[in-house]
Parts: sequence; C-alpha cells; structure tokens
Amino acid sequence: MPARISRLAVVAGFTALAVILLPFADLTVAGHDPWAALSRMARGFLSPDFAGIEQILWAVALTVGFAIAGVALGGVAGLLMAPFYAMRGVRWTAIALRSVHELFWALLLMQVLGIGAWTGVLAIALPYAGIFAKVMSEILDEADRRPSDWLGDRVDPLSRFLWARVPLARPEMASYALYRLECGLRSSAVLGFVGLPTLGFQLDTFFRQGHYGAAGAVMVIYVALIGTVRLWMRPRLVAGWLLAAAAVMSQVDAPPMGRGALWRFLTSDIVPAPLRQGDPASLAPWAWDMLTGAILPGLWATMVVAQIALVLTGLVAFAGQALVVPRVAGRVGAWIGNLVLVVLRSFPEYMLAFLFLQVWGPSMLPAILALALHNGAIIAHLLGRQARGLTLRPDAPRGLTLWGWEIAPRLFGSFVALCLYRWEIIIRESAIMGILGIATLGFFLDDAIAELRMDRAVVILVATALVTVAIDRTSRSLRARLGAGRLIVNETPSRTAASC
Repeated sequence: MPARISRLAVVAGFTALAVILLPFADLTVAGHDPWAALSRMARGFLSPDFAGIEQILWAVALTVGFAIAGVALGGVAGLLMAPFYAMRGVRWTAIALRSVHELFWALLLMQVLGIGAWTGVLAIALPYAGIFAKVMSEILDEADRRPSDWLGDRVDPLSRFLWARVPLARPEMASYALYRLECGLRSSAVLGFVGLPTLGFQLDTFFRQGHYGAAGAVMVIYVALIGTVRLWMRPRLVAGWLLAAAAVMSQVDAPPMGRGALWRFLTSDIVPAPLRQGDPASLAPWAWDMLTGAILPGLWATMVVAQIALVLTGLVAFAGQALVVPRVAGRVGAWIGNLVLVVLRSFPEYMLAFLFLQVWGPSMLPAILALALHNGAIIAHLLGRQARGLTLRPDAPRGLTLWGWEIAPRLFGSFVALCLYRWEIIIRESAIMGILGIATLGFFLDDAIAELRMDRAVVILVATALVTVAIDRTSRSLRARLGAGRLIVNETPSRTAASC
C-alpha cells in the first residue's frame, strides 16, 4: 500500500515547480500591436460572413465524416481489445496507440497515404482504439458479474461475453461513445491545420487571407456543431450516419503516393540513416545528435509549457466551478458561466492556440493560455456538476460564502484528482504545439517530416510517447497515494477528464 500524501502538498509542489520554471518560459509578445489584432478579430467574429457557406458546409461534412468513421473504427478495435486488456501485449499496444496524438499520426500517415480520406480516418481511429480499449475494459470490469457467473463453466467465453456481460455494460458504453464522438469532432477539425480539408483548414485559410468575418462564420458553425451533437447523433441513426460518412469521404481524392509506399516507409524511410547508408559506426553520433539537438530541448520546452499550463488550469478550474452553481452565481450568472465554459471546452487547445498566436505572436504564451482555458473549462464543468449535486443544509448561505466555506473544501479532493487526470493530456497537447512554431517536441517532429527525415521523426515520436506514458504512470501513482484512484464512478467524469 503506497504511503498517503496530502492534497495540499501535491498542489504546493506543482505550483512551486511552475514558479521555478516560469523564468525559462518564453512569454514575449510580438512587435505588432496585439490589441489592434484582437480588435480586428473581434469585429470579424461579431459580424460573421457566410458568403462562402457552400465551401464551409463541405468542410463541415468532411469534419463530421472523418469523426464518425474514425470513432466507429477505433471503437470497434477498442471493443475487440477490451476483454483481453489484462494481457500485457494487448495493454501495451493500446498504450502505444493512445500515447501518440492524432495530429502526429496524421503527419506520419500522409507520408504513406497522402492527404486523403484514410489518412484522416486512421489518424483518429488509431489513438481512439487505445483509449476505447482502456475505457471499455474498465466499464466491463465494473459491470455486474453475477449473470456471467450464473451461466456456469459449460458456456463458452464468447457467448458469456456477448450475452451476459455486454448487455449490462452497453448503456455506459453507448454514453461514452457519444462523448468520444464529441472528441472526434474536435480532432477532425484540428486535422485541417496539417492539410486535411476539414474546418481547421478553412479557419487557417481565412486567417492567412485576413478574412476574419469568414473565420468568424467557421467558428460559429463549429460551436453549433459541437453543441448540438447529442441532438443529431441518436442510436437509431448511427447506420445512416455511417453510410453518409462513407459517401462523403468517397469524394476525397488523395494524390497517388506510388506503389510500395508503405513497404518503403517501413523498410527504408524509418531506418536510421547510418544503417540505411551502411555505416553502423555512425549510429551512436547520430543518436547523440538526435538526443541533444532535438529530444532534450524539445522535452524541456514541452515540460515548461505543460507545467505552467497545468497550474493555470487549476486556477481556471478552481474559480470556474463557482460560475456554474446557481446558489453561488445566481441563475443568470450560472447560465452565462455555463455558456463560457461550453465555448472554451468546445475549442481544442490547438485551435485556441492558433487563434491566440494571431494576437500575441509565436511564443509559449498562446500555448499556455490555450491549454489552461480549455482544460480548466473541462474541470470546472465537472466540478460544477458535482457541486450542483451536493446535499446542503437548509440554512446554508449563498454566494461566495457558500463556495468558499462549503463547496470548495468538499470538492478539493476531486479538484486535485481531476487536475492529475488532465496532466497527461496537457503533456500530449503541449508537444503538438510545436507544429505552430513553439519549440516543443512537435516542432522538431514537424521539422524532420518537412525535411523527409522520417527516421528522425519516428525517434522523436517514440520519445514523445514514452514521456506521455511516464507522466500517466506518475499521475496514477499520485492519485493512488491521494486515495483518489477511483474518482467518482457516476457518469464517468474521471474518464471524461482523462480523455480528449
């Protein structure tokens, strides 16, 4: 049994580390006037231009198509792995798949499949298969085992699984799959920033052209798409949506990559250059150059961004939970607070960072703010949901007094555990911020792919995955020592916090 540690000690330790790292963070603002840029963006967003609506709607169709197909494929693969998740080979395969961000998968798949439908679908399906495998196995483990035991030893394992375990877990599986589709829509939109024709591509194009009104139209439609997903995606419509997704993606043409592209990629492109050139003696210098010139600098920048963002996430979440409780903020205030949190958690970190980049220029500041606002909004939403379910005394006060003396102390354990759940996600997202020009691990990966040095790209990708796995293990260990390893089972908020 691990020794228990106090929650305040964990919070103090993470805060102290962020303060120590703060002088190493590049928080500079570009030379242009950020307020002028923010003003131009605000005017465009407040007066969206729907003149190019046909083009935007096609991007919406592709965004939805990639998301539905990717989540469906990843869900089926994850469900097939879930019953065998206790086996080491299956578990490590799932860990490897989900530790690589979908943007990184897209960049790699483009080298083999080109910018086509399968690139977008597989970029979502591969990491989601690893996530589904883990979550579905937990759902199956938590389901009532008595019907399965009642069948006796003569029933084969497949029948036992299909008829005694899956039916009991199906409602929670369906609920999680719908939540995962929301994540898939965010992932699908972000894939546009690396060239796939989704909403992210339209947003990037309009910003480069200075068409802020058109960019505002994209953002309005995107928020509406995320906000209404539970209305248009119903279980009885799944088959129809899958057929529609297949029809839409059949219209996406990928440039031919040549025959044998996959074989060449696996047997030549990703082989370290010294071995490919028949010079194994140069392998050690090549690896050392990779370590000192890309992996360690990228890892350092990733950890600086992630650690500061994690502490700011906690500040946003701790303050934001009060905004959605009617007895604290009032009915109107809670409605406004919920609206703000919905908007912030609807936009992926990468998309928010892209928007902030237009205002403050390339530094760590846009990435840190984007990570803190998105993740803080998710945790604040979950804590607010718990706060509304608390049983309070009839004579309990209202306003900040209620929050400071009753709600915050009772939810402090959940707050710390949820922040630890999001830690791994923040690390993964910090790494991909490098594609925007910040010197995290994604910057060096993107640079290697741009130079067609796939051997270097794969090594950086492996390093990124190992860091993510190490953070995940550390987070689980800390939660166990806090006694929060089984945080809140109802409606799986812990799974939500540990997901997209």
